[in-house]
Order: sequence, then C-alpha cells, then structure tokens
Amino acid sequence: MTVLITDRLTLTPVQVSDFPDLCALFGDPAFTRHIFGRGLSAEEVWFRTLRDIGHWEALGHGNWAARLKDGGDLVGTFGVLDYRREITPAFDAPELGWGVAPRFQGQGLAFEGLSAALAWCDDALNAARTVCMISPDNAPSHALAARAGYTPYAETTYKDAPVVLLERTAR
Repeated sequence: MTVLITDRLTLTPVQVSDFPDLCALFGDPAFTRHIFGRGLSAEEVWFRTLRDIGHWEALGHGNWAARLKDGGDLVGTFGVLDYRREITPAFDAPELGWGVAPRFQGQGLAFEGLSAALAWCDDALNAARTVCMISPDNAPSHALAARAGYTPYAETTYKDAPVVLLERTAR
C-alpha cells in the first residue's frame, strides 16, 4: 500500500484503526454539508471504511487518511477512486476526491494533500487525465480544484443533486 509524505502530512491508505477519527470527521455536518448534506452515522462510516479498504485491495489505490506529521491529528481524506458512479456523462478517468476537516481549512493542507495524490496518480497510474465532481455551491473546493489545474467540463446531477464535473490533464 502506498504511503505519501508531504512537508506537513502523512497520507496512509484508510485502515480499520482510522475508524474512530473517520466517525468524528464524517459525523460533522460542517464537513459533510457539500458531500451528503448531513453528518453520517457510525454505521455509514463503517461501510465507507470497509469500502475504502476494499478499494485498495482490489485496485491498488483509493482513499488516504491524511494526518499531521506533528501530532497525528486526522486532517481529512484524499483519494484516487473508481466508484463506478452512475452519472452522465460517465467518468472515463480516475476520480480524485478530497475533504479536509473544518478546523484545518485555510492552512494550505488541502492543496498539499491533493498535490501529493495527483502527483502519485500522474506517476503511478500514468493517467493522462483525472476528473472530480463538486457541488456548485462549494466555493472552497472549486477554488482548490482550479488551483490544482481542474477546469469544468459539464454540469449534471448525481443522486438527485446538482454537481459540476471537472477535469485535469496530467502535468
């Protein structure tokens, strides 16, 4: 399993030991408002944790738990994903996903973690292009995506909610 190290973060594939911290993160409605519109229950987080572990086992990539090198606090998650989403237009490239806990936002940690995940994706998967989807009203994620080189290519719905699809060509 791939571990990524940045100046301030250690990104490790999600594992069972991350579950308590993931419950706190995904249970926080301020964190999940643009993703799910509500905090998740421990049961829902458990299923996500198992999905993330299985993603790594099946595909050799998935979500990383990003922790501060200094102290080990969970900052958020970053992932290179293949969720086989039922969305039109269909994703035809690896999907990048990310989320940073509200208390760590505005510190450059999201860009640091996303940059590490993208560099790994560009090198390890030799992906010519990556995609992501963001809620139209999630201005901070749109700004981060633009800073990382993503540009919008479609507006659609996913699970009855509007989303913007963005793409980035490898560097």
